[in-house]
Amino acid sequence: MDVVLKSINDTAPETAEQINASIPTREEAEAAARVLLRWTGDNPDREGLLDTPKRMVNAFQDLFSGYTEDPSEHLARTFEEVGGYMDMVLLKNIEFTSFCEHHVLPFTGKAHVAYYPDHKVVGLSKLARVVDVFAKRLQTQENMTAQIAATINTHLAPRGVALMIEAEHQCMAMRGIQKSGARTITTQFSGVFESNPEEQARFMTLLRA
Repeated sequence: MDVVLKSINDTAPETAEQINASIPTREEAEAAARVLLRWTGDNPDREGLLDTPKRMVNAFQDLFSGYTEDPSEHLARTFEEVGGYMDMVLLKNIEFTSFCEHHVLPFTGKAHVAYYPDHKVVGLSKLARVVDVFAKRLQTQENMTAQIAATINTHLAPRGVALMIEAEHQCMAMRGIQKSGARTITTQFSGVFESNPEEQARFMTLLRA
């Protein structure tokens, strides 16, 4: 990975250059993958696993590409020619896959994002891209929810943001308690959504529509 960006809630003092300098090489990453394959009890030198370390590193580059993106870049361009539109903008059912930072197992679900514009709007696809940036990092669902809402608040300065994420966590379904189908719901509200319960209720009603 060429560039690593800290999350907006990460207060560690390292610069991007310092973080990049500490990243293992691709060769080191592939060697680590071989060790994990050996640890499972399999033989990484057998035919079916010869290229698996390389594929694992390629997969990690894709699955965790959010570390190489700055979510604010997706919200940099806004539009003011909206005919005076000031009502809620809601983007429902943004599908995502992320990985829990505790077990590096996937959790999948949908994000629902709404905001009240203050004289400017952003392209709808950009909201989905912000979700993807944070989803493609090691996460907890709670932190991911807070990060997405804070980014939209900071860079759009709307009159309010509402966010709901619902997801199923494979760390619960595949291991441990093994409860398949259990879903986790997290929400974050700011501005008019936080101060006015009626706006929260309207947001929830539109989600069910």
